[in-house]
Amino acid sequence: MLPEFEPKLSAPDFAGWFGARAPEMGFGAYALEIGFGGGEHLAAQAKAFPEIGFIGCEPFLNGVAKLLGQIEAEGLTNLCVHHGDARDVMAAMPAGVLGQAFLLYPDPWPKKRHHKRRFVNRENLDSLFRVLMPGARLLVATDIADYANWTLAEIKKHGGFVWRARQRADWLHAPSNWPGTRYEQKALAAGRVPHYLEFTRRETILPGAL
Repeated sequence: MLPEFEPKLSAPDFAGWFGARAPEMGFGAYALEIGFGGGEHLAAQAKAFPEIGFIGCEPFLNGVAKLLGQIEAEGLTNLCVHHGDARDVMAAMPAGVLGQAFLLYPDPWPKKRHHKRRFVNRENLDSLFRVLMPGARLLVATDIADYANWTLAEIKKHGGFVWRARQRADWLHAPSNWPGTRYEQKALAAGRVPHYLEFTRRETILPGAL
């Protein structure tokens, strides 16, 4: 199934990434999930919002295989599945095409000498700012408090996104209609606390603003 669902990056327009599965006029909106793990969240979102075209990226083949199994079982057609690095997909995207992006439980790279490998950094935030339209939503979920703090610090330095939280409960409660993930269940069972950091893409970058 994978060749059928891989995004057609050379297509003349963005809807063409979905091949014959795209509606004639394209989808009403588009969303990206970076590192979808076993695909639980992505499949649930695609089923709940058939008018949105979802693009998921995952480097590990077992996760890709699990998502393809869910796609087959549910008969989902509004998905592209990239077995590889999300940065390559974002580099091929037109500017301002996404209404949402999800980064759920990324590798925290806990050792200080490995922090430079964390996905949330200036380069990747620049890429997300480019492909998200003004007002688009960016959701980062993590069960590691240090990674949540890192994310807020990096996004403040970048200045391209507004943090939507107004009170503590806003980042400790899952968004409405949240399907959860397999990894999240393991984190909860281990006593770790998920953080849900929601941002909105600014019109222009204001370094130091959050």
